[in-house]
Amino acid sequence: MDIQEILRGYKAGEISLEIAEAKIRQIDERPGKGYTNMGFARLDTQRKERSGFPEVIFCSGKPDDYLVAIYRKITELEGRAFGTRATPHQAALVQEAIPAAEYDPVSRILKVERSGGASGNTGASGNTGASGMHGVSGSCDISDVSGATGVHGVSGIGTASGAHGASGNNGASGGRVAVCTGGTADIPVAEEAAQTAEFFGARVDRFYDVGVSGIHRLFNNMDEIRKADCVIAVAGMEGALPTVIGGMVRNPVIAVPTSVGYGANMQGLTALLTMINSCANGVAVVNIDNGYGAGYMATQIGRLAASGRNRE
Repeated sequence: MDIQEILRGYKAGEISLEIAEAKIRQIDERPGKGYTNMGFARLDTQRKERSGFPEVIFCSGKPDDYLVAIYRKITELEGRAFGTRATPHQAALVQEAIPAAEYDPVSRILKVERSGGASGNTGASGNTGASGMHGVSGSCDISDVSGATGVHGVSGIGTASGAHGASGNNGASGGRVAVCTGGTADIPVAEEAAQTAEFFGARVDRFYDVGVSGIHRLFNNMDEIRKADCVIAVAGMEGALPTVIGGMVRNPVIAVPTSVGYGANMQGLTALLTMINSCANGVAVVNIDNGYGAGYMATQIGRLAASGRNRE
């Protein structure tokens, strides 16, 4: 929680003057000149003040005790925490230590939201709880996604209405982001992108299984996709989807190659090369399977767009 959030909470009557003062002092007195030294980790406690986004936990490979301690400390300092690439084992450990922690086995995101539904997540239209999959309905069925336990009523294309709303977790709008996939197998990477953007304050519309092998599915949804401030296009195989979308929208497209495909896909290298050689203007590319990076950048773009609208 930064100083602006504390002052907004005080102004809205959500916290008392005494609590606001204590929280501001806690920020000012954080040890380590901008980071907290835990011995095995130096948590960047000033990252949100510098960049607008708090530090995110990359869970993969972290020893169990270290991971739990990091989640505890970040939750203590920030009131919330967000981690990517968590295993079910890691999720169980963190949830034992922090019962409010939520895990989505599809995206492998492990997060702690603020209590009291401050994120807008609780009670959001279509929200299924800890899975983070929000009210998505439409043209494809992901009921066969491996490990998709707890993902309820999600069938493809739709709008995450109410999922953090337009204002998001941090009091600053992250704009509107459309997340599209070539196929159902790309959804885990797409959900990493979508839930990252939602956590940081964007409204996310999902358009899943709209790949070029049945391109009419994409065309039937272009009116909604064009409303987004930024489009994330997630695809494996030959990775053509971002080029098609890039030729049909006026706002930036972030291409995400996935490691989905047969042998010559080269674990996503073929899709990556296709995307960085795109003939469409306005297409930028992140690394293979990097849904988090796409969601982060899309939120940056969305914040700028929303800020411009607010000044008009």
